[in-house]
Amino acid sequence: MPTLDVDRSGLAPPTPPDALAFSLAKLQPRTLAQQVIEALVGAAAEGLILPGDRIIETELAQRLGVSRVPVREALRVLESQGIVINEPYKGIRLTPVTPERIDQLIEVRVALETTALSRAIRLGRNQISQIGALRAIVDDMEARAAANDVFGFATADTQFHRTLTGFAGNAVLSDMWEMLARQMTIIFGLSALGKPMLDIVEEHNTLIAVFQSGHVADMARAISDHIDVEIHKVDLENIIARRRSETQAKVP
Repeated sequence: MPTLDVDRSGLAPPTPPDALAFSLAKLQPRTLAQQVIEALVGAAAEGLILPGDRIIETELAQRLGVSRVPVREALRVLESQGIVINEPYKGIRLTPVTPERIDQLIEVRVALETTALSRAIRLGRNQISQIGALRAIVDDMEARAAANDVFGFATADTQFHRTLTGFAGNAVLSDMWEMLARQMTIIFGLSALGKPMLDIVEEHNTLIAVFQSGHVADMARAISDHIDVEIHKVDLENIIARRRSETQAKVP
């Protein structure tokens, strides 16, 4: 797996030429800000950038082969979505993952997805076409797990929940959910570093079965179990600490 070394001291020491190189080709001159966003979210989901790590604009632009303009635009978007924070004298950092923040994200996700799925079931949007779409995503998750593609797996996990929420047909609800999407992709990726991906696949198969059954109360319980109970079984702080230790061990 590629490595991504970042400064954690609040300072900006000289960086070796390959220290920020990770497995991405030079970006093409099309939707550059979005590509920078994907690069950063992907690196965070794979634990190459860790919560609290500093992100230096000039170095990131250099490593991705773009100017500072799309990098600056990407960081503004990510800050608006709570993925990075910009603190005086500390610069831009990946937002720390604390138990309090996880609990807040869980609370909002459970509320949004329970509302969405209850509405979808009432509208009869849990039929063959919807179930088929969800199973296709789970198949993709399983393939990503087999390839040990953590970012691809986390992206597919996010797409599963985006699709589920979209069945409600409520644009406002979907917009609110989308504001959390990239944060969830990062958390899904970190979780996959500490929990067998095939276990996560099975959780999604369970969600599909309950959704197809059409029982609203059962759906609410299944969502709570999946989002709240299961995420609390994953020790994200330990995963982050272990990844940080592994990264520091590779630094000469």
